Amino acid sequence: MQLPAEAVAVTALIEVVRISALPAERGVPYPGRVVAHWTGREAADALTLIGTLPDSGQYRCGFSPGWSIRAYEDSLDLALFEAAFCFTCHEVRMHGPAVPPALNTQFFDADSPSARTLLNLFRTAAPGPAG
Repeated sequence: MQLPAEAVAVTALIEVVRISALPAERGVPYPGRVVAHWTGREAADALTLIGTLPDSGQYRCGFSPGWSIRAYEDSLDLALFEAAFCFTCHEVRMHGPAVPPALNTQFFDADSPSARTLLNLFRTAAPGPAG
């Protein structure tokens, strides 16, 4: 999977969001509860892991993401990007000022070891019932 390289290089904080609904329109933050903040090595490792997600074909489920990450630089003003992950249809949708149009929609192998590791990180960030 491709992430916006310039944004990744300056990311200081990642918010992990347990998505509760789809946004009313594209390009606005996904509604949900922030369940974790990752900084330093933890943020860098998560972005590296996401960057290793293997590509996949498109599946159809209607796009029902359960998790997203929001990446911020040091100023913490505006998210550089948000990436919402649907582990059912293997789709990631990204938006934000650092995201070129070619990276808006991507597909990843949700059954790959790296995707399973990422899903486990998300679930560990928000213990309790989660998908």
